[in-house]
Amino acid sequence: MTMKLNLRQGSLYLQVKDILKERIINGQYPKNSLIPSEPELEKEFEVSKITIRRAVEQLAQEGYVEKRSGIGTTVLANQAVSKLSKGQRFSEYLIGEGHQLGKQLIEVTKVEDILPSISDLAGDGAYCVERLYTLNEEPYIHFRHYIPSSISLPDDPNVFVNSLYDMLYKQGIRFFRFKDEFSVAIPEPAIAEMLEIELQPLLQRERFSYDERDKLVEYSVAYYRTDLHKYIVNFNV
Repeated sequence: MTMKLNLRQGSLYLQVKDILKERIINGQYPKNSLIPSEPELEKEFEVSKITIRRAVEQLAQEGYVEKRSGIGTTVLANQAVSKLSKGQRFSEYLIGEGHQLGKQLIEVTKVEDILPSISDLAGDGAYCVERLYTLNEEPYIHFRHYIPSSISLPDDPNVFVNSLYDMLYKQGIRFFRFKDEFSVAIPEPAIAEMLEIELQPLLQRERFSYDERDKLVEYSVAYYRTDLHKYIVNFNV
């Protein structure tokens, strides 16, 4: 079955990349499986070999696939955000080191007063998703994610224990870039209580997530108990 693409919708290779990415995330191309060969994709999308190669190269740069000579193109990751700045996810690092990482939803609330630095996130307020991560069953990270109120959030609370990026992707949000800012700050007393520590300065990470139009679509602030484990960033070279 062939699929017609339209140049008025943007570059052909980006359209192919987005379609293949959607199939990977939705499980049509499972993790560790091979995606169709270049000739098969050329025939399906009715585009040139160069267009298919550029699309696959983009997927590889984003960390979704790996192309190996004589084998084909293998799916490496199936999450909406596979790699941030080509770095390994911190959660993946912890699990890879043999730690137990748990997540629990504290609450989801509607907030009207949001920070000035994220005032363009939503005109009519935003949702605040509050979560707590545990490391080897000890409170480790406190998160607050702010999401535009225009997004339809699922009714199932279990969804918020999984990747919020995957959930937002399914709601039509496409991530283009992220900006992380690190500082040291004293959390609110309620956050310190959830982390089971005395009120004290902690590592604070703020993340600004932008879509392809460079519009802010998600903001989060997290406090880390670095006494349990340092925050580590691994980069692939």
